[in-house]
Amino acid sequence: MKYDLITILGPTASGKTSFAAALAYELNTEIISGDSRQIYKGMDIGTGKDLIDYTVKGKQIPYHLIDIVEPGYKYSIFEYQRDFLTVYNQLKDRNITPILCGGSGLYLESVLDSYELAQVPKNPKLRQELKNKSLKELSEILSQYKTLHNTTDIDTTNRAIRAIEIEMYYAKEKLPQRGFPELKSLIIGVDIERDLRRKKITNRLKERLEEGMIQEVQHLLDKGLTPDDLIYYGLEYKFVTQHIIGELSFEEMFKQLEIAIHQFAKRQMTWFRRMERKGFNIHWIDATLPMSKKVDIVLEIL
Repeated sequence: MKYDLITILGPTASGKTSFAAALAYELNTEIISGDSRQIYKGMDIGTGKDLIDYTVKGKQIPYHLIDIVEPGYKYSIFEYQRDFLTVYNQLKDRNITPILCGGSGLYLESVLDSYELAQVPKNPKLRQELKNKSLKELSEILSQYKTLHNTTDIDTTNRAIRAIEIEMYYAKEKLPQRGFPELKSLIIGVDIERDLRRKKITNRLKERLEEGMIQEVQHLLDKGLTPDDLIYYGLEYKFVTQHIIGELSFEEMFKQLEIAIHQFAKRQMTWFRRMERKGFNIHWIDATLPMSKKVDIVLEIL
């Protein structure tokens, strides 16, 4: 194969995981996750792991970088790059061309654009200076930096402060040359029409609540995680936690979370369009096509 890997990306609710699994079945390969929250053990319903999607025609498709750290841990993009490269090299040693699949633009681009990163330490003085600022104020500060972040995954103040902390470090420090390899990837985007995406997001949110998403968050709290630990992860874990601790009614939680997920999907697409402007060639495939047709399109490109 002329590519080092295949990347499948798309916004939430686009069906990219089942698509990646179907393609992996045809190519007899394995999947590396590019999702910033599915790395956490026990955070299953809220992150949409949908592990059943990795079984195709009775065959279990091997996947990697899912369920690798305990909830509460602040996993970094530096660590993701390191862990991705470990898995990638192991697969290449077995002559496997993996599929990178996910919607976390920063994680995907760190691999596809060979980011040179360092492990960034905490900056207590900066955190103290920023702790009383609103999310809007923090996002404005973050927008002044153009090297790494946009606000795709930044929907809580703590995540925004950490992003600023990272950007300030990179602006001042000389980065070590880690030699992350340049990987040639075929990039496939799953294109889902906006109104259909919104409908699927709303329906999926209802399904996840019925499947026990509130109970999942309660279980994590019962295990000793603090509300702040879970609110840090944003989206489902932020709003469900606020409901459990009495800050939001069920109706308020549902409506605010629904809006937040719609906004998140929009930010994901903004990131992917930005990647295209930077020169990444993304082959967009209609999400509503039959699975066999979508797989055939990729096989033709290959």
